[in-house]
Amino acid sequence: MPKIILGLVGEIAAGKSTATEYLKQKYGAVSFRFSDPLRDILARLHIENSRPNLQALSTFLRRQYGEDLLSKVMALDAGQSPSQLIITEGIRRPTDAADLKKFDNFHIISLAAPERTRYQRLIQRSENADDKTKTWEQFQADGRAESEQKIKETAAQADFIIDNKGTTKHLYRQIDDVVKRLQS
Repeated sequence: MPKIILGLVGEIAAGKSTATEYLKQKYGAVSFRFSDPLRDILARLHIENSRPNLQALSTFLRRQYGEDLLSKVMALDAGQSPSQLIITEGIRRPTDAADLKKFDNFHIISLAAPERTRYQRLIQRSENADDKTKTWEQFQADGRAESEQKIKETAAQADFIIDNKGTTKHLYRQIDDVVKRLQS
């Protein structure tokens, strides 16, 4: 089987991490998150790992070093990985996929879920320091941040669309269908 690289795009708490974990557990995938280099920098600087800090750092780095900076990092990581199934989680802009599109077997998967569902998932998972205490208004403001502005445009480029408004079992079934199609 040739190396398959999947780029996951979706709004905040649309199910990208859940999909990634499933792909890792069931198919032995390796994953790289667009936020990993940002989280590494924040940790090294002893700055809180919060969504506003991640967004501000991303904006600064892209303005300073180019819109495709994180795409280049993800493409290098994916290219060097010996895994046959690689997940790049957290594509937010068309430029995020630019370098990954150079791989023959790169596919974008868009995950979508209703806004209220995503908010409930966010406060339950507490991925970032400020998630558990986030109000509905703060969640909506996060969705309007610069880093989130091009998600719909990027999702429009998807090769596959997963509707994640249902159960986890339904999500997994849709993921299995995508993997089956790519492996055939």
